[in-house]
Amino acid sequence: MHPFLFLDKIPFPPHVTYTWAIILLLALFSFLATRRLSIYPGRIQHIFEVVLGGIRNLILDVMGPEGLKFFPLIATIALFVLTANLLGIIPGFESPTSNLNTTVAIALIVVVLTHIVGIKVHGFKYVKQFLGPVWWMSPIMLPIELVSHLARPISLSVRLFGNIMGEDLVLAIVLMLIPFLVPLPVFVLMIFTSAIQTLVFIMLSMIYIQLAMEEAH
Repeated sequence: MHPFLFLDKIPFPPHVTYTWAIILLLALFSFLATRRLSIYPGRIQHIFEVVLGGIRNLILDVMGPEGLKFFPLIATIALFVLTANLLGIIPGFESPTSNLNTTVAIALIVVVLTHIVGIKVHGFKYVKQFLGPVWWMSPIMLPIELVSHLARPISLSVRLFGNIMGEDLVLAIVLMLIPFLVPLPVFVLMIFTSAIQTLVFIMLSMIYIQLAMEEAH
C-alpha cells in the first residue's frame, strides 16, 4: 500500500510508481548539480562528483580505458539501483528492486548489451564461440553455452531481488516488534547491504561486458 492516499489512485503497481519517482528525483538532482558547474562545487555537485568519480575509477580498474565508453550505462544503473535499494529503508515506502520485474528488466538490458557488444567487436566469430572449438562438439557445447548465458540474467536479477526483499521484510518485522524505538542498527545494516548489492550488480555487469569484448575463443 502506498504511504500517501493520493498514490492509491494511480493505476500502476507500486514498484512502477516508485521507479518513475526515482527517475524524476535523479533527473532533478542531476539538473541541480550541473546547472551551475563551478571549480568550487556546491554540496550537490560535490556529492555527484565523488560518486561518479568513484564509479569511473571502478570501471577503469575492472575494464580498463576501453570500459569508459560504458560509463553512462554503468553510472545510470548504479545510481538507480542504489537509490531504489535505499528507498525501502524509509518506513511506508517500497524498494522497486524488491520486485522481480524491476530487477529482471535491468538485468536484461545488461545481458542484451553484452551480446550486442560481442557481435559488434568480433562479428560472426562471437556467435561461433557458442558452438565450441570444433564442429562435431556443437551438439554438446551449444546447450552448455546457452544455459551459461541464460543463467546470467537470472543470477543478476534474483540475487538483487532476494536481498532487497529480505531487507524490506526484516525492517517491517522490526518496526512491528519495536514501533516506538528507532532500530538504528538495522537501518545502518540496510544501508550497508544496499550499497554492497549495488556494487555486486554493477561489478557483474562490467565483467559480462568485458568478457564479451575479449577475444572469442
